[in-house]
Parts: sequence; structure tokens; C-alpha cells
Amino acid sequence: MATVIHPRLPPRRGGVGGTWWSKAFLRAVEELAFSAPELKRGRRHARAGDVGAITVGDGSFVAAVFDGDDAFTVTGSVPLLGSDDQSVLVELVAAEAGRIAALMSGELPHSLVEAMEEAGVELLPYGGELGTTCTCESWLDPCPHALAVLTQVAWLTQRDPFVLLQLRGLARDELLARLHALDEHAGAGPGGAVVDDLAIAEEAALRAARELAQLPDRPAEQE
Repeated sequence: MATVIHPRLPPRRGGVGGTWWSKAFLRAVEELAFSAPELKRGRRHARAGDVGAITVGDGSFVAAVFDGDDAFTVTGSVPLLGSDDQSVLVELVAAEAGRIAALMSGELPHSLVEAMEEAGVELLPYGGELGTTCTCESWLDPCPHALAVLTQVAWLTQRDPFVLLQLRGLARDELLARLHALDEHAGAGPGGAVVDDLAIAEEAALRAARELAQLPDRPAEQE
């Protein structure tokens, strides 16, 4: 199983913005919380940068949470999509031009999620689907440490929607491989534009990097 290690996030101050899908994930975390005070404690740990690097695998995640002089390990799970549902996801990504390019650029198309729901496939988890365990002695499930990790997982999906897809069992490389396979099989069919769409996204990213590298150095500010 492929895993991705996401570096420890720095402390945050004030309110944290978000995308529509990360906010939906955070609402699921709120549904799961035992009480408002526990949720507040979890958010405080998340904002303080008390959560270590988060390792995300297919349907799982794990991270350490530092609490004073102690450190605890939180492990969590999200139900994987079944093989048929994963096939539906791949086909729907390929069905509309721009969807894979949007994912590659850090956007989760609302139309994709709606199309999946119409097909009976839920991509965004609800509270009851989020499972966690923690090595602390709290009798609460989830405890504030687990809520802190879940909060930061939601922040990760904001930056990269492929985190959400991997939690559902379809990691980035796997999705791209299946899209290429679908394109080769379909020819001029629904998946026929996938490779071109992906190439456009990759070229745009390379062009932006080249343009950034050519910018002149910022002049020193005058005193």
C-alpha cells in the first residue's frame, strides 16, 4: 500500500479559511466530536502545531500529537470505496474535460462530486465514517488528540484533494494510471481526452514555474 508523508504543519493564528470540500470534511469532524469543549481542545492542538507529520495511506492515516511533555499516537480510518465505486470515480473524472486538470491544480470539481452522488457514490465522508484510536488514556472516542489530527487532515485535503481520494482508496498515481488505461482502451470515446487534458495541466504547471524563475530579484527596500 502506497503512503504519503505530509510534513508537520506550522502553528496557525486566527480563523482558518478553506475550500468547500475541506469545510465539508470539517463538518464531518464536528459531527464526530463528543462535545463542543472536546472539539475546541482538538482545534487548539491543531492550530498550535502540536500535530506531527501525517502519514496518509489507502483508507488510513497516522500522526503523533504532542501534549505538554507527552506525545500520543493517533491512527484513523476512512472506508474505502469498493472496486465498482472506484471504477465509477475514474470514469466520471474522464467523462468531462478539465476534471483531471482541476485535480492536478489542487481543485476538486463540484460537478464531479455531484455526479458521483447521482451515481450513488459518496466521496466526502460523514462523521460516522471517520474512525480513530489514540494511545492516550482518555475514555472519549474521539479524544481531543484525534480531533486535532482529523482537523489537520481536513486542512491537507484543502491543499491537495488527492489526499481525500487516497483516503477513499484511489491514490494519485493509481488514479492517473487507470485514467491512462481508460484512455488507451476508449480511444476516441469518453476517456479519449484524458491524456491531452493531463498534458495541458502539466504544461501549465511547468510554464508557471519557468515564468517564476525568470522574474527579477526583488529590489531592496529603501530605509
